[in-house]
Amino acid sequence: MLYGIAAATTALLLAAVLAALLRPPALRLGLVDRRRRQRRVPLSGGVAVVLTTCLVAGVGDWSGIAPLGPDIGALVLAAAAVAVLGLVADLWRLRTRLLVLGTAVAAAFVVPYGDTGAWAGAVAVAWITFVALAFRALDHADGVAGTVGVVTAFGVAACAAFEVLDGLAVLLSVLAAALTGFLMHNWPPARVALGGCGSLFAGFLLASAAVTARAGYEETVGAGVLFALTAVAGADAVLVVVARRLAGRPLLRGGPDHLAHRLRRLGITPQGATVLLGAAAFSAVLVGTLVHSGWAGPYAVWWVAGGVLAAVLGLLRVPAHARAREEKGTAHARAREKGTSRTRAREREAARTRTGEEETAHAHARKSPRPQPRRAPLFAPRLFAPRRQSESAVRLPGSSDGRHGQRVSSQVSASLRVRNG
Repeated sequence: MLYGIAAATTALLLAAVLAALLRPPALRLGLVDRRRRQRRVPLSGGVAVVLTTCLVAGVGDWSGIAPLGPDIGALVLAAAAVAVLGLVADLWRLRTRLLVLGTAVAAAFVVPYGDTGAWAGAVAVAWITFVALAFRALDHADGVAGTVGVVTAFGVAACAAFEVLDGLAVLLSVLAAALTGFLMHNWPPARVALGGCGSLFAGFLLASAAVTARAGYEETVGAGVLFALTAVAGADAVLVVVARRLAGRPLLRGGPDHLAHRLRRLGITPQGATVLLGAAAFSAVLVGTLVHSGWAGPYAVWWVAGGVLAAVLGLLRVPAHARAREEKGTAHARAREKGTSRTRAREREAARTRTGEEETAHAHARKSPRPQPRRAPLFAPRLFAPRRQSESAVRLPGSSDGRHGQRVSSQVSASLRVRNG
């Protein structure tokens, strides 16, 4: 008991620290998932969850404090192999059929055929593969896969504890704690995401543990319990498949048609959608746990099935792709308006600049002195005034000038005589 608490606390803190430390390298390596066009979310959270779960569980088994046993050890190794496959898919975009094939091969090594039989074992392999890929699809929105994974891990751990599978219960508790530490960075708006590495690991481990805990029981009731434990992931997968079939779209092409996307179309916030899906997962997991432990009858599973059916049919009426196209067109229109407004702003700025330059020029012109017209002095001599006659040219009255043929006025002569004494 004390080791379980210590292991869960260590896993929570270690996952939170690793998710923060691995974020810058993931950004540099390009290990990102574009949730929106303007935001890049690194996929380092899945690596942190896988490393934390395997490390803490391995230390407990190695120290002998909480031995896992050979079967649980093989389960951890198979889940780690699936995580590596998911990491390769995050880096190089593997095809979905390769992920399906690799997950199915790993699931074939962990199914307890001695308790299930060959036919039920083959169905269990298919179901584990389906749940692992469904959990990978749950990583379509911030916080959804982590929240649903934590709730499911606690429910399956309770079923394992009821079957006295202590090693499996401790492993699932460590996984739940690691996912909780990861959620510190993944709550909307997320700074890191699980990616294929973490989501495939969590889904594979949860589905395989549920099959191991339920092995040996009646097959019909067992199928109902397994369905209830993973109802949210199954509902999301069914909703996507049906919607894409009805719309004539390829099944493997991504799109905004998952549970959280449609809830957002109804006006629910990202945090509200995560809480709502977590509450739905808790209700379904609680029913599955009560049925497994015998505290509720098998008929209770039908309530879960009815709720899933109602949710799928109701959310199918919410437009996904048409609304997405409208939002895309609105975004383009806003971008065009923004570009037009920027152009107009530049034009207004240029006009203000020209106006300012003109005002500056006018101000300088007003400050500079205007050229005044030159005025002649009051007593300045005229340029073309009559030339004064010399004294030698003065003739006495009565005399005549032979050159000019004119007589000199007596007044002029008199004045000259007065001036000259």
